[in-house]
Amino acid sequence: MRAIRSRDMKPELHVRRAAHGLGYRFRLHRADLPGKPDLVFAGRQKVIFVHGCFWHQHRGCQDGRMPHSSLGYWRPKLMRNVKRDAEHLARLKISGWKALVIWECETRDEGRLNSRLRRHLG
Repeated sequence: MRAIRSRDMKPELHVRRAAHGLGYRFRLHRADLPGKPDLVFAGRQKVIFVHGCFWHQHRGCQDGRMPHSSLGYWRPKLMRNVKRDAEHLARLKISGWKALVIWECETRDEGRLNSRLRRHLG
């Protein structure tokens, strides 16, 4: 588990490259915001989280399935992640920030990713 990084993973790099290519400038992982969003567009009061489908339990996604073994370990661990994510999004909303969650599986379709970024940031 020590090898699991929280930043600079491939899906996050795809989103960063796409946002930069569309002409948007941003800051990374601002620790003063709930959940340390992956991309922060301070002037627009918008943030983007790039979530891994497994670690954040993307519903309906093949990669977001609960493991079949060691459920006593995995279920509470992954459900804590889901609960914490919801709390962070709620706190950001209360503070006046608009958040977008992009799932790991959604980064594979570049055209769709670009249109979601334009819609959120435009």
